[in-house]
Amino acid sequence: MYVVVGLGNPGEEYANTRHNAGFAVVDALGEEAGARYWKSEGGALAAKGVLAGIDVVLAKPQSFMNLSGGPVKNLCNAYGVSPDHVIVIHDDLDIEPCHIRVKKGGGSAGHNGLKSITDKLQTPDYLRVRVGIGRPPGRMPAADFVLAPIRKDALDDFVEGCMLAARAVPYLIEHGLEEAQQKFN
Repeated sequence: MYVVVGLGNPGEEYANTRHNAGFAVVDALGEEAGARYWKSEGGALAAKGVLAGIDVVLAKPQSFMNLSGGPVKNLCNAYGVSPDHVIVIHDDLDIEPCHIRVKKGGGSAGHNGLKSITDKLQTPDYLRVRVGIGRPPGRMPAADFVLAPIRKDALDDFVEGCMLAARAVPYLIEHGLEEAQQKFN
């Protein structure tokens, strides 16, 4: 079993922002996994399904991004899942739109959601699918960029990146990290 976590912020005001890339990917995975019933569990909106023939728990933490670690840890405890069977999907400023990267472990690169998860799991060694959103224009602060509604001219690229990530997750589960990196990185 895997716990597949999409990072984002709850609430309508964040629904169409780059910071909610993880939520968008988990929503797409929910359809593929046959997740029909979403419930509040361990501080996340969660649903069970099957990806690549393996049982998964799909989750969207309902705490704010910076506190995502608590719900992830709660779900791991509830389902007996170790950190090496956690897949976290998140936005990444250092990757261009329409691109993703698959990796295991590493630092947080300033991403507070990852810091929180690493802290609660007591290890950085979980799988990650990083959805490229690119850098903010001009001197716009990164926080303003990731939390601003996505403009129409950037929406297609955002959706394309999220759909690519949604294809990468089942591939990662079925084929493992090395093959997933070769195919998607």
